[in-house]
Amino acid sequence: MAILGLGGLLGDAACALLHNGELKAAIEENKLRRGAHAGEVPQAAVAECLRLAGLTRDQVQCVAVVRPFSKAAESHFHLALRDQFPRAEIVVVEHHQAHAASAFFTSPFEEATVLTLDHAGDFRCGARWHAQGTQLQLDKEWYYPDSLGRLYGAVTELLGLRAGSEEHKIQWLSTSGDARYVEKFGEVVSDNARLDASYFTGHGRVRGGLNQKFLDLLGVASPISSADGAHIAHALQKTVEATVLGLAGEGENLCIAGGLFMNVLLVEALERSGKWKNVYVQPAAGNAGTAIGAVYHVWHQLRRHQRRSGPGTMFLGPTANVEEIKQVLENCKLRFQHIRSQDQMLTTAVNMLGDHKIVAWMHGRMEFGPRALGNRSILASPLDPYSTENLNVYIKHREPFRKFAASVTAEAAEKYFDAGPNARNLATMSRVRPQHKKTFEAAILGQDMIRAHVVHQADNPLYHRLLLEAGKVTGLPVLYNTSFNLFGDPLVSTPRDAVRSFYSSGIDAMFVGNFLLEK
Repeated sequence: MAILGLGGLLGDAACALLHNGELKAAIEENKLRRGAHAGEVPQAAVAECLRLAGLTRDQVQCVAVVRPFSKAAESHFHLALRDQFPRAEIVVVEHHQAHAASAFFTSPFEEATVLTLDHAGDFRCGARWHAQGTQLQLDKEWYYPDSLGRLYGAVTELLGLRAGSEEHKIQWLSTSGDARYVEKFGEVVSDNARLDASYFTGHGRVRGGLNQKFLDLLGVASPISSADGAHIAHALQKTVEATVLGLAGEGENLCIAGGLFMNVLLVEALERSGKWKNVYVQPAAGNAGTAIGAVYHVWHQLRRHQRRSGPGTMFLGPTANVEEIKQVLENCKLRFQHIRSQDQMLTTAVNMLGDHKIVAWMHGRMEFGPRALGNRSILASPLDPYSTENLNVYIKHREPFRKFAASVTAEAAEKYFDAGPNARNLATMSRVRPQHKKTFEAAILGQDMIRAHVVHQADNPLYHRLLLEAGKVTGLPVLYNTSFNLFGDPLVSTPRDAVRSFYSSGIDAMFVGNFLLEK
């Protein structure tokens, strides 16, 4: 049975394809096609998912569409799908149902509590479920405008950033603030996540909708100073963490999804709370991940199939073969070197990193979700004292309070970091062991927090081996890792994307498959 899932259609549109219970592909539209419009069928992602699965549109038996999916008459959207998939049943999946399915059915658990939280989806901003076997039973719902996502977006705008796209900066900023405003935030948010409406001005965009009463509560003036901004961010983060801990409750297994859980500090707070034995977060927790939830909802909940595929891989996008890469490089009239053996490629890359060069690394299938896990990465050595400065200033063009991930082999991870299972997908925060703080000081947030990426050989054999080879040469099987993309662009997908990003940045060398380009 072939099931196509479409999610995030009003923003972060994505397609996923499940064939006979196996997730064959999942791709965000904006990684393939710039300028995609909200409310459209993600045609490029659909076509690529079908190609990767070796299927035609006539072979798709069900198309699962996650609400909300259209700004116009929804019947038009249904008719467009029927024209494209003439033999398929059309199933509509509620937004938080898709989030919940994306978390539970990709988790390793047979039974769990599932918590979904985001800004708003079909008027709901959150839900809690009891999941067992193939079914999810709704337990509790939370409704917009009493939304922690709304509050996070409002504070994001208050601090001069863009709601809906730059909330992630607030979590990093929060690590440099103190607790002076935490108690004040408790007057805005109740224990059951109700927001006091008297601190908001409806849907006003000034200060994100937060009014003068809110500023008076904190004793600050607008525009907010940079020092006050860090303390406000800290108070917001701690308030959200405490509130979500209350909403989640306690128990054996917890699965989480929804845009709020893109916040890795929040994920770590749940992991370290002691209220749950096991916590699993959907790595693509945002709206794009609902495409995965949609196909699993049909497979397990509607069709009642028992077989589970487990957490699986996030390498679900396209790849490029030797001829495709070579054609792009030759058409662009670039000078390149073809490295015939994997051993030689790894040795060359390790030597470059040892010479404190910044290296782009593009191999295999593209990652699904916002995080680079070693197939579309920019790499640097932690032993380079200027690595994070070079990455921030000359390549990523971003604020110094935003740090880079540290990829480490699973075998060596415990030596350097205190990292939980979700570090496998860069979906949580970890802690640096005290004796290694000096080594990783450029990547540390707060006192000892770091974005550790624990790499298992089974997940990414080539990247795992690169880390091992780096360890043999330097004694440190760790590399700094950030996503391979230009500022504001999605992760690179094709060799042409990679060439564009390489020559528009301060990256020193690039490996695309077995081809090497240097400046």
